[in-house]
Amino acid sequence: MRILHTSDWHIGRSFHGHATLDALRGVLDTLAAQVRENDVDVVIIAGDVFDSAAPAAACYTVLSDALRALSEAGTRIIVTTGNHDSAARLGFQSGLLRDGIHVVTDPLSAGTPITIDDEHGPVHFYGIPFLEPALVRHLWPEAELRSQHATIAHVMGLVRADHAGRGGRSVAIAHCFAAGVEATPGVEREIRQGSLDVVPLGAFEGPDYVALGHIHGRQQLSERVRYAGAPLHYSFGEADKPRGSWLVDLDSAGLASVAWLDLPVPRRLKTLRGTLDELLNDARFTEHEDAWVCAQYTDPTPQLDPMRRLQARFGYCATVMHTPEGVRGPDGLTYSRRVRAARNDVELVDAFLTHVRDGEGASEREIGVLRDVIEERSLVEASA
Repeated sequence: MRILHTSDWHIGRSFHGHATLDALRGVLDTLAAQVRENDVDVVIIAGDVFDSAAPAAACYTVLSDALRALSEAGTRIIVTTGNHDSAARLGFQSGLLRDGIHVVTDPLSAGTPITIDDEHGPVHFYGIPFLEPALVRHLWPEAELRSQHATIAHVMGLVRADHAGRGGRSVAIAHCFAAGVEATPGVEREIRQGSLDVVPLGAFEGPDYVALGHIHGRQQLSERVRYAGAPLHYSFGEADKPRGSWLVDLDSAGLASVAWLDLPVPRRLKTLRGTLDELLNDARFTEHEDAWVCAQYTDPTPQLDPMRRLQARFGYCATVMHTPEGVRGPDGLTYSRRVRAARNDVELVDAFLTHVRDGEGASEREIGVLRDVIEERSLVEASA
C-alpha cells in the first residue's frame, strides 16, 4: 500500500497580511497530480486543515476542491483535526462527502480504525483527532489525563489493544508536539512546549507508521515516526525548510520505505540585512526583488518611512525590522548631566540626540545643519 502523508494546510492563514488562498490552491493542485503520478492509495492529512475554528466561506471551497481533486486522482483520504480546527465545522459535512473520504473528529473513535485492504490484507488507520486534555478527560474518567503526554499515551494504549485483536498492519495519525522535534520560533506556538505538553517518542510504539502534524517543517523522529510539515511557508522562520510530503510504502511485513516528495514554492522567502541605503541600492540584492522579503536595516537610528521605500524595490517586502549594529552602550550619564555639560546650543541639541538615540550623538552633517540654523536664528534676532 502506498500512502502520502501531509498536514498543516492552514487554509485561510495570511502571510504578514497577505492572502495565501491562491498560492495554497496551486500547491494542492500539484499535490493531487503527485498522488495520481505515484499511484497513491491513501492520503493522510494530519490536522490543522483550517487555520481557525471559524474559517471564511472561501476556505471551504479550497478544501472541497482539494478533496475532490485527490479523490478523482484515485486515492482514499483520511483527515483528522488539529488544534486550529473546529471539530464541528470540519466534520459537519462528513456525511455528505463522497465514498473514500473519511473525516475523523470524534475522540471516542480514536481506538476504532478505518480499515483499507490491499493485496497483502488489511491496513488499519487509527485517526486521533486533536485531544485537549481539559476537554476530553471526562470521556475516559478511569484515566488521569492532565497533559498531552498522558492523553496521547492513553489513546495509543487503546489503539494497541484494538490492533492486538485485529492483527495486520497499522498506521496512527496524531497532532501534537512530540519530544525531539525542532520547533520554528513563533510558529508552533499554540501547543506549549513545556514538560506537560511534550509527548515522548515512546508513546507511539506499535504502529508500522505514525503520521504526525503540528510542526511546520519536515522532521524524522524515527524511521516510522515523522512530521510532513506545511505545504506553504507561513513565516520567515520556515524559509529554509522544504515543502512537501512523505510517500510511505507498506509491504506485507509492514513499513518498506519512505521517500520525500517536494512541492513547489510559489514565492521564495528571503531575509535581507544591511543599511537602508544598501538594501535600496546594492546590486547584490537584485536577485531577491521578486521574493517575499523580510528587511532588516542596520542603521544606528530608525529611518523615515522604510517600508514604503523598500517596497519600491521589493514589491513583496512583507516586514521591516530595525536591527542596528554598533550601537553604543550607555555611558552612565543622565540627561540632566548631559545638558549641564553643554557649552552652547549645538552641544545642547547633541546632548538631546545622544540621550534619545541610545548614545549616538549628532553626525558631522547634522552638526553642520545645526550650526547653520543657529547662526541664521542669531542673525534674525540681531536684526529685530
